Amino acid sequence: MQFASLLSLLSIWTACASAHFILQYPNSLGFDDDNEGTAPCGGFAVTFNSSDDDIPIGGFPVSMLSTHPAADWLFRATLDQQAPFNWTNLLPVISETGLGQFCLPALTAPSDFAGKDGVIQVIQNGPDGVLYQCAAVHFINGVNSTVSSSCTNVTGLTATVTNENNFNTTSSSSATSSGASSTGTAASASSSGVAAATNGPVLVQNLILAAGIAAPFLL
Repeated sequence: MQFASLLSLLSIWTACASAHFILQYPNSLGFDDDNEGTAPCGGFAVTFNSSDDDIPIGGFPVSMLSTHPAADWLFRATLDQQAPFNWTNLLPVISETGLGQFCLPALTAPSDFAGKDGVIQVIQNGPDGVLYQCAAVHFINGVNSTVSSSCTNVTGLTATVTNENNFNTTSSSSATSSGASSTGTAASASSSGVAAATNGPVLVQNLILAAGIAAPFLL
């Protein structure tokens, strides 16, 4: 029985071993390993339906599975349903190390998003370039006070705020910041990352500890 379980886990890992990253929550528009480098949504068109996840603007998790040991991440959202998308940055760029599960349990969206359909975009800048995935969602008022058990972080994960100006994406239009100030936090981080923004790493630490997850951080 244990051997069968091991084989099952091995087959799942082998299936996604060639993947770059998989957006687990909110539910992705789709995943295509060959087209994940295609902006803005990894080769998938933005479509909406009644089964889209309800996302409370006051706090919601975003969960990924990464097959890279280190990468930079950018989390954005928009109410636009077609290009050109006017993206709003939900956080400054996050530099993360740790192969496997990565989840931030308490992102926030602008208050005027409530009651409207929109798109959450996750961008990973890793060893094989800039990669994209999106989720079509319905923004609602409130806070997700119950973080699912699927929102976990791999043991030994580290996450720090880096310099947002060094993160270039081909899909960028005009982006403003929400939830966390990119001008007050990311812009104050040095490019070397040595004297970087005291408030930045604390911000990421608090987001992850909000899920009751213990993980070391580079401060």
